[in-house]
Amino acid sequence: MKRALLVIDYTVDFVAPDGKLTCGEPGQALEGKIVSIIEEFIASGDLVVFANDVHYEGDTLHPETKLFPPHNLYRTAGRDLYGKVKTAYEKNKDVCIFLDKTRYSAFAGTKLGILLAERRIMDVHLVGVCTDICVLHTAVDAYNSGYSITVHADAVASFNAQGHDWALGHFKGSLGANVI
Repeated sequence: MKRALLVIDYTVDFVAPDGKLTCGEPGQALEGKIVSIIEEFIASGDLVVFANDVHYEGDTLHPETKLFPPHNLYRTAGRDLYGKVKTAYEKNKDVCIFLDKTRYSAFAGTKLGILLAERRIMDVHLVGVCTDICVLHTAVDAYNSGYSITVHADAVASFNAQGHDWALGHFKGSLGANVI
């Protein structure tokens, strides 16, 4: 195991047409590519982590409360993985990790760093949504922790096209990420 794939927030609320904070068609268009990358990593014996936002009904103290409508609420269908990505997870959940996160970054307040260190993984690959929010903040924390970063440009999306484009440039120009 030399690499880790982080599948970030590919949930119903972020991707489905009726999701609470959906990327819409750009997010839905990633489905097949993300599944393909998941299958490649599993076949190679690499780690696959599904890092998913979790919020709680009525939590007025979380900073996102002021920025976004309620989304990815605990024990709701909106928090389920979306489409074929859910199927890929369910088929392989014995070799994958499902990780709850309460902030944009998959590293903030989670055990992700420990999971990677235990496996001596220093190469992380990022896919999912939103390019300019959760994917970006995860990449920044990976950079600050010394990881090698690869962002799959054809497997990330956002509800903000300008933010998406800016983030792709930032990954490469400011974080030294390999954007493929």
